[in-house]
Amino acid sequence: MEPVKYTYEELLQQNEELRIQLEEANDTIDAIRTGQIDALIVNGVDGHQLYTLKTADQTYRVFIEKMNEGAVTLNREGTILYSNSRFAAMMNLPLEKVIGLNFTSFIPEISVEKFNDLMQKGWVEDCKGEILLADKQGKLTPCLLSCTTLDLDEGIALSLILTDLTSQKETEWELKIKNEQLLAAQNAAEKLNNELEDTVKARTNDLLISREHFKLLANNIPQMTWTNLPAGEVDFYNQQWYNYTGTRYGETVGWGWQHVVHPDDLPNTLDKYIEALKTGHIFEVENRYKRWDNTYRWHLNRAVPLRDDKGAIIFWVGTATDIEDQKREMDRKDEFIGIASHELRTPLTSLKGYLQLITSYKREEIPPVVKQYIEKASVAINKLQRLINDLLDVSKIQAGRLEYALDKISLSDLMVQVTENSKHIYPLYEFDSQLQPGIRVMGNAERLEQVLMNFINNAVKYSLADKRIILKTIVKDNLVRVSVTDFGIGLSAEQIGRIFERFYRVEDKRHITGGLGMGLYISDEIINNHHGKIGVESELGKGATFYFELPLIV
Repeated sequence: MEPVKYTYEELLQQNEELRIQLEEANDTIDAIRTGQIDALIVNGVDGHQLYTLKTADQTYRVFIEKMNEGAVTLNREGTILYSNSRFAAMMNLPLEKVIGLNFTSFIPEISVEKFNDLMQKGWVEDCKGEILLADKQGKLTPCLLSCTTLDLDEGIALSLILTDLTSQKETEWELKIKNEQLLAAQNAAEKLNNELEDTVKARTNDLLISREHFKLLANNIPQMTWTNLPAGEVDFYNQQWYNYTGTRYGETVGWGWQHVVHPDDLPNTLDKYIEALKTGHIFEVENRYKRWDNTYRWHLNRAVPLRDDKGAIIFWVGTATDIEDQKREMDRKDEFIGIASHELRTPLTSLKGYLQLITSYKREEIPPVVKQYIEKASVAINKLQRLINDLLDVSKIQAGRLEYALDKISLSDLMVQVTENSKHIYPLYEFDSQLQPGIRVMGNAERLEQVLMNFINNAVKYSLADKRIILKTIVKDNLVRVSVTDFGIGLSAEQIGRIFERFYRVEDKRHITGGLGMGLYISDEIINNHHGKIGVESELGKGATFYFELPLIV
């Protein structure tokens, strides 16, 4: 067959078309390499197919690149497989020159032994320790090295997070000098006081020694410390208070401390302070104090009463601990949770849509095994959906945006519905319903159902042996108590005190459970918004009863 002959102009046109196709292919490859593309739709023999890229983690790679810590990934030989820009900047090298180097090239001789110990331990379990790093100019940088293993497609790798401790070490050194100076001054003052004590009568000697010991302790702790009389007037501050506030004794003695509390925090602080004075219970509140430079920082305040032999309060001792850094870290965590939850929602919705399309496919019969896989995938997606919804609820709670309408509802009907759903979801468990009819409350049915399902889910998770679960309602004094009782592992007194905290999970080596510890925290917020009360009654090894109380509609 004679080959087709083309004119010169036709060859030029074909060459131009090939050049354009090559440029488009190169652009596509660059987009995949840089993470700009999360998935591809390919038109093949079987029609359009969706391929998700393994590197579809743009959000997390941006997070790693933007973090203040250095991050590297090593293989077994110590070769750097990945490095973020922060680590390259710490070592004063371009990023492209860091990847491929052996990490030991940045370890000075003085840290080699400790580094080797950390590496040997890091391949077995998560660990951390302080070492020195040396850049190519020999400059040493103190770092906190955190090790954890990663299971990659290419095999197990070791992830290192390196936190620059330079500023911290400088601060520790300055603090040491300040403490030495302060100690010298205090020793001088103590010596003078000792000389004065020789002239005091013997019957006051023990009291003076106790007072000086307290002052020495108070002035050498990092927290601000005070004492106040039973009526509430403050009569002592430690030196940290004056250093922080920049005030003098007469300015904040008595009730003068109110001037350094943030105006938005003062009403809550006063309410809890006065309540503690009335009841004698421990005073605890978070608020912001104004520093000498007119900036506010968050503090955790806690005061306990000192009582005499008859139980009467002599005075109170209180401390204020700076928690500004912890607050900021929690805010950053909340921001990340909110962003991550929203980012996860879109691909999850697409995945659910594809599964629904597959399920509704009618052109030919879907094999039973494929249907089984689709059902399992749907269950997993629903679990992930609930987790994302919990994350979003936590984010809304922290932002003060967890809002919903309240209306008159039949709590009895809601309990019957929840019981029936639970029997369907957990067919292996025995549900005993002890419900009263005709109970009506002001609430949001969807949110109250969420609270009840959280109670039931916890009962199931921690009751693997005895599978009885009791759902009960009790009406008393214009209140209804709704409770869910299980006969599982129970809770200790310490666990009861923390069970409704955010991200708190009961740790029991015999019962490994999933979840992030958000369900009860969200439930607590929902019941509070319903003007109700939530709680738990339990003994270790004897099961638990979670309950909430709501006012009845009269």
